[in-house]
Amino acid sequence: MLEGGEDPRFITRRMVILASEDVGNADPQALVVATATAAAIDLVGLPEGAHALAQCAVYLALAPKSNASYLALKAARRHVREHGAQPPPAYLRSGPLAEEGYDYPHDHPGHVAPQDVMPPAVSGTRFYRPDERERELAARHAAIRKARGLEE
Repeated sequence: MLEGGEDPRFITRRMVILASEDVGNADPQALVVATATAAAIDLVGLPEGAHALAQCAVYLALAPKSNASYLALKAARRHVREHGAQPPPAYLRSGPLAEEGYDYPHDHPGHVAPQDVMPPAVSGTRFYRPDERERELAARHAAIRKARGLEE
């Protein structure tokens, strides 16, 4: 792409998008590598920045892939378009949260409160579903759901 005259900032922009959209939480470090590559291009430019681009390209190509976060965002946006935006529960909106019924997570084992933080009209709706490449997040997600009494 560089030899064809493509702007290295465009290349890094696409790498950042790929790191977040296609690699996602299967390897969260991919986004760090991609944004560091963008910073390196801004800092050193070409020709030396080509090394950072090559390093990032190899990293992203070999990284495990997951689009679970992308799918969750897509589902949540679709839900809002179809059902309208819902305000969060009052205890998350304003004022001293503890006085408005906020159940402080750090007062519970595992720092997980059973209280629902979704808007009442959306309660129980799941948007994020970790996939097989996100084992650690899937385990944490399951533990949180269990601690909140929402076993699968």
